[in-house]
Amino acid sequence: MLQSDNTQTDFHILRRCFGYLRPYLRMVVGIYLTMLLINSGSAVVPQLIRWGIDAGIYGGDLPLLARATLLLLGLGLLQGVVTFYQGKWSEITSQNVAYDLRNALVQKLAALSFSFHDRTEAGQILTRAMQDVERIRFLTGRAVLRIVEGAVLILLTTAILFWMNWRLALLVLLIVPPLLYRAYQYGRVFRPLSFQIQDQLGQLTTQLEQNLRGIRIVKAFAQEESEISRFEAENRQWFDLSQKSVRVQAVNAPLLDLIANVGTVGILGYGGWLVIDGALTMGELVAFMTYLGMLVRPIRNMGRIIPILAIAASAGERVFAILDAPEEVADAPGATPLPRLRGRVQFDHVFFGYQPDHPILHDITFTAEPGQVIAIMGATGSGKSTLINLIARFYEPTRGRILLDGHDSQQTTLSSLRRQIGFVMQDTLLFAASIRQNIAFGSPQASEAEIIQAAQDAQAHEFIMAMPEGYDTRVGERGVTLSGGQKQRLSIARALLTNPRLLILDDATASVDSQTEQLIQQALERLMRGRTTFIIAHRHSTIQQADLILLLESGRVTAQGKHEELLASSSLYQQIYELQTERRNSPIHPLL
Repeated sequence: MLQSDNTQTDFHILRRCFGYLRPYLRMVVGIYLTMLLINSGSAVVPQLIRWGIDAGIYGGDLPLLARATLLLLGLGLLQGVVTFYQGKWSEITSQNVAYDLRNALVQKLAALSFSFHDRTEAGQILTRAMQDVERIRFLTGRAVLRIVEGAVLILLTTAILFWMNWRLALLVLLIVPPLLYRAYQYGRVFRPLSFQIQDQLGQLTTQLEQNLRGIRIVKAFAQEESEISRFEAENRQWFDLSQKSVRVQAVNAPLLDLIANVGTVGILGYGGWLVIDGALTMGELVAFMTYLGMLVRPIRNMGRIIPILAIAASAGERVFAILDAPEEVADAPGATPLPRLRGRVQFDHVFFGYQPDHPILHDITFTAEPGQVIAIMGATGSGKSTLINLIARFYEPTRGRILLDGHDSQQTTLSSLRRQIGFVMQDTLLFAASIRQNIAFGSPQASEAEIIQAAQDAQAHEFIMAMPEGYDTRVGERGVTLSGGQKQRLSIARALLTNPRLLILDDATASVDSQTEQLIQQALERLMRGRTTFIIAHRHSTIQQADLILLLESGRVTAQGKHEELLASSSLYQQIYELQTERRNSPIHPLL
């Protein structure tokens, strides 16, 4: 599971969230200027009410009462217009923050190495990119605005209350400390709880995503009830945490209301006595009660917003855990673009382990000349896939070098390297897009003629044209609407269109019928022509035609050479070959 950096405090996380407002500083300034105007208007309203009551109603001055009423109406309209622009600008800036954060996440996820994606669940990433970013968006928009607005209104209202009657003001201020303390306690409890809720939501999303992606396997093995039970268990855990959150909030809101109501009762009792005693006018008492409502409202809002701060801090912690994740495979300082390759590949005493103290590959040394076919054989877990992943720098060697035409792969830019490598894997991945878009995925600028030519060379044009919309036919998610052979031929067309110098193949004909295998073999022959090709080999014919065969055992090359050489020098290879000869269309050895 992706872990967060616990050394970051809530303050530093929130400050970092607010840092995304920096490009929109002018609009932010406009938002807070409108906030000052709105607060100033709110502070004037009780004085207009006092004036209307004391001088208009009690003074019997009807024109003055009319003026006070019109001023209140005009001030309300002005506040409405200013509030409109404040809300509009606030939403624009916060949406821009979400836009920038999601772009940054996608760029980071694209840059992170395979090792990150190997250990990180897709559901966790989706939750952080969508829901957690949305929480940060709300924080940088309306939430922080309400906090600042509340603080300004509290200071302004307090000053006016003391100016009007310092004794009543002191009575009002007695309720402020318990309100603030209750809000603080609420946030302190809610912060870790909100993190747990968000983390569990990520687990729930992962479970759902896996169920949807593997629905055919679930149904094939009649495991619907089992998967429903697993999802229900995760859902129950999320529900229980959410219920706990509801209980915490349900206790907090009435307590805040109780404290505020105690203050209201105190003001009404003491203020009413002052009015009866002649020390305070009725208009002043009404104004005082209005200011009390203005004072209590932002404090109560802070009680609601502090949990939002807690949630946003948790969300920021989870988002920044991705943005701060180390890029284990990245361009080295001073890395240079790799020139167009001839195709010579050298492994020079290469070691690799996902953990430095547990190597998977040990002292791999061999040379592939331009245009050669390299067959890689070995047991499951022997390191075949790891070896070919090192060529494309999906992982970095822990020791040793990989040289491409004499260039150290770690001193070249990743993009210039990977643009010269084509992949055709046994488990072909297609996107939920049109056939044309899938073929042109690695070459988005390719012309229609180039796409069609690549499809023809891959023996795919005929079945594409038989589809309802030809090249515009959309394939299902992961290409589920196509057969295995059709997906393989589209994968070959995609590789052909990029015109790579190196090819990596994972026995692309392992799971197709003989007629489809013949079509794929014809396409592969065109694809391999003049290119250095690495094949994870399982088939008799592929191995015999290879220029170099690497036999892997437990991450070590125990034998290498051509077919005839290995027959003469390797007893294990002899055994494999004999079993292959007996069953040419079946797995040839329990190790393979």
